[in-house]
Amino acid sequence: MKAILSALLFLALAACGRGNEQAALPREPGPDAVGYYCRMTLKEHKGPKGQILPKGRQDPLWFSSVRDALTYVEQDIVSDREIAGFWVNDMAQGTWDEPAPGSWIAAKSAWYVLASSKSSGMGGSEAVPFKEKAAAEKFANANGGHVADYAVTRREIMVDTGAGEKREEGGGS
Repeated sequence: MKAILSALLFLALAACGRGNEQAALPREPGPDAVGYYCRMTLKEHKGPKGQILPKGRQDPLWFSSVRDALTYVEQDIVSDREIAGFWVNDMAQGTWDEPAPGSWIAAKSAWYVLASSKSSGMGGSEAVPFKEKAAAEKFANANGGHVADYAVTRREIMVDTGAGEKREEGGGS
């Protein structure tokens, strides 16, 4: 009986704790949102953007391109365990000049077009995200490139940018 009461008390306390947790949700950038690397406002750049919310922070880190956001997660700056959320624009919504408000999707579930004719906000090759694989394939047919999932995209970004070199040299994860 004592064990049953202890178990019930444990479950009740665990349930209370869950009510206080707030799910991380993507935000819309304000007019003064600044890219993490370039320190320029997001509105100065065309194409898809990224946002990463590290655990314990109120505001996300903004990225003027998806490639920059993917490079960030490949650095030894922060681990996946320390990220509450990572979102990118679904480029099936809005235009290249202005991604649609509310078009944020989880980066890990997106399909990406790599090596297309479209360039990132700072002029480099962009990883163009889509919620649906069919939309990514349509974009690749029109703009060149190939479709990849999140894991393949991260590996290709790491190779293209050399983001994994520090990790390998430093013996990190």
